[in-house]
Amino acid sequence: MMLSVIIISKNEAGNMRDCMESVSWADEIVLVDSGSEDETVAIARSLGAKVYLHADWPGFGPQKNRALGYATGDWVLSIDADERVTDDLRCEIELVLKNPDSDGYYCPRLSQFCGKFIHHSGWYPDYVLRLFRRNAGRFSGSLVHEIVRLDGKTAKLKNPLLHYSYLNQGDVERKVEQYSSAAARQMHEAGKRAGLLSAILRGGWAFFRTYLLRLGMLDGLAGFQIARMNARTTYLKYRKLEALNRISPGRA
Repeated sequence: MMLSVIIISKNEAGNMRDCMESVSWADEIVLVDSGSEDETVAIARSLGAKVYLHADWPGFGPQKNRALGYATGDWVLSIDADERVTDDLRCEIELVLKNPDSDGYYCPRLSQFCGKFIHHSGWYPDYVLRLFRRNAGRFSGSLVHEIVRLDGKTAKLKNPLLHYSYLNQGDVERKVEQYSSAAARQMHEAGKRAGLLSAILRGGWAFFRTYLLRLGMLDGLAGFQIARMNARTTYLKYRKLEALNRISPGRA
């Protein structure tokens, strides 16, 4: 079974080498880049990736579908630039592909927050569908938080995909702004509405759910920071939606 790894990127020079080296055993690596101004593309090419350049940014789902369209393998493994495939996960994937009993496989994902791997806060095991038959799956058209729409049977892998999602506080701030803006735009296009009260209530609920219901308290200070980050992202998402609705109130 031929395996294609697909990755999307923009200004990921700090991640690209480690990411690609963790999947260097694959038959093909496809990278779709959306206008990197650093060494991302050069690094990817030097490590053997097939690189395709698309300067526009249609959103995470559509961009990953572009990468999927360039893949030629029977199977596809989709990873982000800040993710790493461990040796144990590689062995499990190779074993599964020798005699697959499903059309797609969920990977548990173990994420790091500012230097600490998080086992609670709703972050683990965080199963994500990343390994699938190329002709059986396609990404949703979501601007953010895209998922694979699969036509077929799924199963779960045991070994985690490592996710170096938030390296420092600056990374946290950048992603809060990025994700809240994309989510607000997506909700606006779906005809959703919001006000100050709903932003406050939903932000408070996000903190409560992360820190208490999802046991973020067991992750120590990192758990509190994640709960606060989730609350702020949620609050900003609804405030930005409110602003978009003022600009174009009739948009559906």
